[in-house]
Amino acid sequence: MVTEQDKYPIGKFVRPTDVSEQDIDNHISNIQTFPARLKAEVINLSDEQLDTPYREDGWTIRQVVNHVSDSHSNALIRFKLALTEDKPTIKPYMEDRWAELADSKTISIGPALTMIDGIHQRWAVLLKSMSENAFQRKFIHPEHGNEMTLYVTLALYSWHSNHHLAHITTLKKTKNWQ
Repeated sequence: MVTEQDKYPIGKFVRPTDVSEQDIDNHISNIQTFPARLKAEVINLSDEQLDTPYREDGWTIRQVVNHVSDSHSNALIRFKLALTEDKPTIKPYMEDRWAELADSKTISIGPALTMIDGIHQRWAVLLKSMSENAFQRKFIHPEHGNEMTLYVTLALYSWHSNHHLAHITTLKKTKNWQ
């Protein structure tokens, strides 16, 4: 039986209501350090380990790494759209279907790790260049029918990074993998 802890090992995302400079700095630091933290957890795993689901009916570690690459690519684009257009409507994607495609399920995680590293390097530079007012810019997410500020989006992807990293580290601990 899948528990809430299995699905959300660090808890569900809590939408922040306040914005502080310290919170922004912490989220940016998390975005900046995530690629190295992820790579450290997955780089020495065997194909058998990479093809192990992190929970019952969950994605494999390979799919999680490729999902992060897909998701964070979209996030960087959403930031750029919101910074250059007035409340753009973003294009959602079906992440569950993307995770079932061959490039998510079968190839080495090397290309995804390279993409994540490059995306996060560019994203961190962009984030550090933004004023506090820029974090209040918005885009419209049609699936949720609401406007999202870039600050909330930053907090969400900071959480998203740690959320999926915890899926991996929890599985490794459960399986006693080094």
